[in-house]
Amino acid sequence: ALFPVTLFSVPTPSPAAHQPCPPSVHKTVHKTTYRVAYKLNLQRLGSSFLSPAQLARIEENRRAALQRLAARNVEVPIGESWREKIGAEFTKGYFTELAAFIADERKHFTVYPSPEHVFSWTHMCAIEDVKVVVLGQDPYHGPGQAHGLCFSVPKPTAPPPSLENIYAELSTDMKGFQHPGHGDLSGWAKQGVLLLNAVLTVRAHKPMSHTERGWETFTDAVVWWLSRNLRGLVFLLWGSYAQKKGSIIDRMRHHILQTSHPSPYSADRGFFGCHHFSKTNELLRKSGRKPIDWNAL
Repeated sequence: ALFPVTLFSVPTPSPAAHQPCPPSVHKTVHKTTYRVAYKLNLQRLGSSFLSPAQLARIEENRRAALQRLAARNVEVPIGESWREKIGAEFTKGYFTELAAFIADERKHFTVYPSPEHVFSWTHMCAIEDVKVVVLGQDPYHGPGQAHGLCFSVPKPTAPPPSLENIYAELSTDMKGFQHPGHGDLSGWAKQGVLLLNAVLTVRAHKPMSHTERGWETFTDAVVWWLSRNLRGLVFLLWGSYAQKKGSIIDRMRHHILQTSHPSPYSADRGFFGCHHFSKTNELLRKSGRKPIDWNAL
């Protein structure tokens, strides 16, 4: 069946596939379409055939109607405060297509993170309580790693190399920091540190496999809302990918700290010794906000 679409779990067929519509959709879309086509035929052509342009227009209208029906049935497990501010994104065409793509991917492949964790970052704190934003790229693509927070892995999964380097920098930057013995950064997220990947899903063992499918548009909308509606946020942009995405941030309203990515391939090009964690807390204190307890993991 085409609808309803449960985000990331029930697949929809490819738009190119010519499959019969269910009765409800047939009544609301196809029946009307064929009536319009018949009238156009009688009034404009005087024959039993439509022009290619007319057929294309009819097909475009049909697809738009189907997308509107799909948007009304997409279920997104997002935090309520976030839904109130960015929920309009879920009714847009790009997100409907994205939901269909992810649902189809889950039918044929293993996709990370699991559906209930894709938007876990929206359940850690209210959108108005965000103080720090860390921008990542896409989720870990191995089993038992991705759980909706960039750089983070759930207990008892061992910290990946990039996160180990983050801990190493913290140990030299923040007096008293101790390695937590795990890689779950939920404790930071609950204090207002938004750990946001640009792309929120990935096919198992295929890094960047879900890029350019609509996630970037969605997370741009998240960053744009934060940038335009809040003040004094600290954005940590590690690596060229995050820095490029950060171009939409209003630098007159917020603080930008950027350096190389904490990956073992680039951490020694600026990440080590950047002191971003102590600098973040200093900026928060100056704006009258409570600093982050980086040890609270």
